[in-house]
Parts: sequence; structure tokens; C-alpha cells
Amino acid sequence: MEHKRVTLFAGHYGSGKTNIAVNYALHLASEGKKVCIGDLDIVNPYFRTKDSAEELTKAGVELISPQFANTNVDLPALPAEAYRLVEDKSIYAIMDIGGDDRGAYALGRYTPSILEENNYRMAFVANCYRPLTRTPEDALEVMREIENACHLRFTCIVNNSNLGEETTPETIRASEKFISELSRISGLPLWLTTAREDIAREIENVFPLRLQKKIFDLPPQKPASRPLWG
Repeated sequence: MEHKRVTLFAGHYGSGKTNIAVNYALHLASEGKKVCIGDLDIVNPYFRTKDSAEELTKAGVELISPQFANTNVDLPALPAEAYRLVEDKSIYAIMDIGGDDRGAYALGRYTPSILEENNYRMAFVANCYRPLTRTPEDALEVMREIENACHLRFTCIVNNSNLGEETTPETIRASEKFISELSRISGLPLWLTTAREDIAREIENVFPLRLQKKIFDLPPQKPASRPLWG
């Protein structure tokens, strides 16, 4: 599996960006890589990368997050050290971007450096069970709004279609048509399909989307302790 030096996860609110970003950081660390994950979400104060700080620290992953993350102080500002994600070429940088175009505006300040280095992957995290992205056309609209806000184009899609604790193998199988059409109209390839470990093992040999990769998709604040990658 090819890793880019900078990997960005963005998408609609509640699509599961943070969970995937944390799992991907843990996976890179398990390969012995020097990893730094940045929480660039200055919009949603609830499900944050910092919720997984203990697990990330144990794995040797450095975390950069807003100063007042997980407090009752509402100060939508990013720390100056976040520039390290684009300036320090010795690390594998992961960026957890805020939801929709509002969250993506914060990414704009880093876009010139990302484009100049040109060693990045920007993944659109899609969940066809979210209210405002139930159709490929709706998801594409969100995708374009994010791109226009941060002036950076997506390079791939992550299928994170799930219903939380009610997710079953059929839940993910049923997302095939949605993801295939989103890939077609956007012109972007599917990079990852995510699932809990038990579900991933059940569908990996029969999922018609050609399950390329799989990682845990666990409830917020419960990151996977052992990501699976096909």
C-alpha cells in the first residue's frame, strides 16, 4: 500500500472522518513510521481527534489540536504548530478536516505548501446513510463545496457507509450502488471501504466493490486498537 506524506480526510458532518484519521495514524505508526496527526476541526466541538489522545500517545503518534479542544471554551483557532504538518518533511502528516465547506476553510492556509510538495492524498469520506448525502449527487455537491473552500481537489473516496451500532454486512453491501455512482460522476477512485473488524471479515471475500482496504469504524472516542488493512 502506497502512503503519501500528507493524508487529509474531509467530508460531510458525521461522516466518520475523525475515526478513520485516528485509525490510519495508528496503522502508520504500527509500520514504524514517524506520524503526526492534526485536528483541524474548528467547527465541531464534540467528536475530536483529541478524544483519542491517550491511544495515539501510546502508539507514538504526535497530536496537534486546538488549545481549548475538549473544554467549554469556544475559540475557533488553530495552533501555530499546525504548520509543522506541511513544513516537516520527516513526518507522515494526517489532517482531520472539519465538516463541509465551513470546516474546510481552515485548511486553505496550508494549501499552497501542500500543492508545492505534491505528495498528498485527500480523501472524501462518504456515508450514504447521512441525511444530506443520501444520493451520489448530494455527496458530490458537498465534495465540490469543500474543494472550493480550501482550494484543494480530492484525490480519492473512502466508503464509510454505516449505521453505527446497527451496521451489518448488508448495510455495507447496500452502499455499492451509491459509491460506484459517486466514483463515476466525480472521476475519483475508491481508496478504502471501512468496517468493524467482525463485519470486514465477513464481507471481504464477497463484497462486490472489491474491498480494497478495511479499517475499524468504531463509535466515537473508541478508536481501534488493532487496525486491519487488506
